[in-house]
Amino acid sequence: MTLEEVVANMKKAIVVFGASGDVGRYAVDYLVDHLDADEYSIVAVGTRDFSYFGRRGIEYIRVDITKPEQFDGLPTHVYAVIDLAGAMPAKMPGFFPHQYIDVNINGTINILEYCRKNQVDRIVYAHSFGDIKDNAEKDILLRVDSPIKFSLRSDHSIYVISKIAAVNIIKYYHEVYGLKYFILRLPNIYMYSSSDSFFVDGVERKIAFRYMIDRAIRGESIEVWGDPSRVKDMVYVKDLCQMIYRCILSDRTAGFYNVGTGIGISLEDQIKGIIEVFCSEKKSEMLYAPGKPNAPQYIMDIEPARREIGYNPEYSNYLLMLEDYKKEMEEKRFE
Repeated sequence: MTLEEVVANMKKAIVVFGASGDVGRYAVDYLVDHLDADEYSIVAVGTRDFSYFGRRGIEYIRVDITKPEQFDGLPTHVYAVIDLAGAMPAKMPGFFPHQYIDVNINGTINILEYCRKNQVDRIVYAHSFGDIKDNAEKDILLRVDSPIKFSLRSDHSIYVISKIAAVNIIKYYHEVYGLKYFILRLPNIYMYSSSDSFFVDGVERKIAFRYMIDRAIRGESIEVWGDPSRVKDMVYVKDLCQMIYRCILSDRTAGFYNVGTGIGISLEDQIKGIIEVFCSEKKSEMLYAPGKPNAPQYIMDIEPARREIGYNPEYSNYLLMLEDYKKEMEEKRFE
């Protein structure tokens, strides 16, 4: 058998960076379960000890993407790269702006150089909707081509700047080296995690969604802050995973898509759903607090993803999402 025949018969390797993170774990699992094992192989790459992949027989390699020399141990015959790695405010105690540059920009360049050197066919990159989120003040529906608009005075500012820069660098590698790209713009992604806190302005806080679920489990009252009719696109992690999967199979050379369901769930209905799914015998009482701050509101326009890659969210039914979330919480499969 010639070298060309050997290469032709090899599986298409997919390297997932950020695999040990909350989204990465679900993404690796989803791809292993949905891609043809005779055609594709998955290599998970992360920065922390994580035994789950080993238990599933998935190859796991520890790599710090800010260190180019650590890429030498990765596969060289690679079809696709999924880039879910990144420094973000929600995971950062304090304020260390250089981490956004080191990880989100320099780390992305290192991944792109890995793609270039190994003639990777495509990259799927997790972007942030922070670049257009402020448009929701006037138009709740956030489109793929909504103008860039974000505050320069928040704890997310440098993070968003770094993500915008990374997207443009990816486009450069597409134009100059022919690397196919699929940019996925993520809003808040809902998923069960053992961690129930995040950071705002560097200070740790309980995640509001988890706080309400915990109160519902105990049958305690839940406050409805501000305007209860404000709507949000409640995006489940498994729909994000489906979109990643479809980008891998797409015959397009590039794509830029919002991740979402295209449906807005009011704050009132969000809490009613939590009470229905997570309360047992004692039902939580809803206490309206109109004087408290309003929740953010937005709906992600997903029509380009529907049209171009056949994306169809499976968890646009909010109660179905909550039921699966509850199942994940009870199984604790990643712990």
